[in-house]
Amino acid sequence: MSTFVTTRDLAHTPAEVFKAFAAPERLARWWGPAGFRNSFEVCEFKPGGAWRFVMHGPDGSDYPNTARFAEIVPDQKVVIRHDCAPFFTLSISLSSHASGTRLQWSQAFDDAAVAESVRHIVVPANEQNLDRLAAELKQAAGG
Repeated sequence: MSTFVTTRDLAHTPAEVFKAFAAPERLARWWGPAGFRNSFEVCEFKPGGAWRFVMHGPDGSDYPNTARFAEIVPDQKVVIRHDCAPFFTLSISLSSHASGTRLQWSQAFDDAAVAESVRHIVVPANEQNLDRLAAELKQAAGG
């Protein structure tokens, strides 16, 4: 398996969830697993826009990332192409749901062997990333 899918229901509208991706200062606050922080060099949130940033791990390690926003459909979809190792495409879809928004996070790795080698990191990290998104949404709503 080279694709990891995580689904989360969020108590916010698709428009509110989308705004947490669209505003670089907000995205920097929640992007990545628990304990990480980000420094964005470039974040051009538009189709084809560049995204270069460093994820700073809780142990002090730095992880440079190069990506681009391959597709953006306001309030519905964000597709990010990760252009450095490990190579993958992350497709995030937002749809209205009884509780607010159903978010589907689908991370498709180019190489199945690489995907398998990072599975133990990616699966919990994706859940932690969505935990951080939920906290950002709650804070933005005043909660």
